[in-house]
Amino acid sequence: MKTKMKEHREKLGITQEALAEKVDVSRQTILFLEKGKYNPSLRLAYRVSRVLNATIEELFSFEDEASEK
Repeated sequence: MKTKMKEHREKLGITQEALAEKVDVSRQTILFLEKGKYNPSLRLAYRVSRVLNATIEELFSFEDEASEK
């Protein structure tokens, strides 16, 4: 998964900690999301997109596993 969370978050001047508090997860979860090491649930992706004023599609790019091989 690729993500543009960090770019959107920094553009708004929101820290990882502040974003984590707003979406009710740990800062470590935000870190893993930004690095593409964790796939969010639909609910979490929705909450993040609302806080960052972006669509889920703008923030997250789920690649087809077959195309990665």
